[in-house]
Amino acid sequence: MSPDTSQYFTATDTKSHRAYRLTSIDFLRGLVMVIMALDHVRDFFTDARFDPADLTQTDSALFLTRWITHFCAPTFVLLSGISAGLMHERKSTGELSRFLATRGLWLIAIEITLVSFGWQFNLATFSIGLQVIWVIGASMLIMAVLVWLPFWAIAGFGAVVVLGHNALDYGLFPPVNWAAPTPFWHILHNPGFSLPFGFPVGRMYPLLPWIGLMPLGYVLAKAYKLEPQVRQRLLVRLGLALIAGFILIRLVNGYGNPAPWSQQESGLFTFWSFLNTAKYPPSLAFLLMTVGPGLIVLAHAERWRGRFVDWMVTLGRVPFFYYLAHIYLAHALALVAAELQGLGWRAMATAMWNMPAGYGFSIWVVWLVWIGVVVALYPACKWFADLKARRKDWWLSYL
Repeated sequence: MSPDTSQYFTATDTKSHRAYRLTSIDFLRGLVMVIMALDHVRDFFTDARFDPADLTQTDSALFLTRWITHFCAPTFVLLSGISAGLMHERKSTGELSRFLATRGLWLIAIEITLVSFGWQFNLATFSIGLQVIWVIGASMLIMAVLVWLPFWAIAGFGAVVVLGHNALDYGLFPPVNWAAPTPFWHILHNPGFSLPFGFPVGRMYPLLPWIGLMPLGYVLAKAYKLEPQVRQRLLVRLGLALIAGFILIRLVNGYGNPAPWSQQESGLFTFWSFLNTAKYPPSLAFLLMTVGPGLIVLAHAERWRGRFVDWMVTLGRVPFFYYLAHIYLAHALALVAAELQGLGWRAMATAMWNMPAGYGFSIWVVWLVWIGVVVALYPACKWFADLKARRKDWWLSYL
């Protein structure tokens, strides 16, 4: 291995003594984390008081700012599954199961405490928000059980959940009503608001189909036993097949997404309607639309080099650290912005769905703040990534 390429290889298959280009996984994870920050900065800084995907009110810049971030959560969950599959190459089934269970519980605990507080900065009106960290943790708990099953059973479970969960749209769950609490068991497939034990819980990320997507990532990890060129072709073809499946499902305009696309006032907005698939919970069309391109990027990233790739790889190696830091930094900057707008910083010591009247900025300001947040976080992420590379303390694997 030549010195100029050794940094791109981070693990070795002890059976075949082949190096894996795992930096492609870190690159894709880092890339979507940067994109994810755009959505969260928008939450804290936008002056729009409507859903950016509402085609009756939005504009193209706002819609695309929201739409591009749809790629983040599916990529997180899929890559978590791939990482679990790769980890099984060096851990026994029991060791992997214990790691997934403890890490899953840890992520859920952090979601209901530090993450939920970071979104609100207010203990007086504190509520739990179950979002992407929660669903990754819950999916890891499911994976801790699934890893004991035969490979075909894991693949079958993931496929049935992902392909079939939209069947639950038809009658089993009522329409989402955020104003009234619903039974907590609706956390399976219905976002909304619950009061388990009298405590407010916002269920933004139901369990389905996320607990099916992670096992499919686990299955996909087998591709990393193939020769690089074979693996890359496989990932590209699989990605193209998923994109084709998305187009087909949307053209049929039936099963696979709760709301059909429709003709709009312009051809451009009709196209936006075609792309406007459901995220809460993610529909089959949503997953095909986002996972397909992600697999193509993952394949090509194995050959990409350069400073930008290095930056993304660094961020991708410390995803948990970055996630917590970017929420707290973005919210802290929102306090400063509220003070500068004359509203007082306390006005933004609240959840983003309770932003005060008169607060907010245009989409151009949102983009600038987003860039500033990512740039500001990079040195700390670089320091922590280097620390994790130097030290092998067990607790670092949970951060």
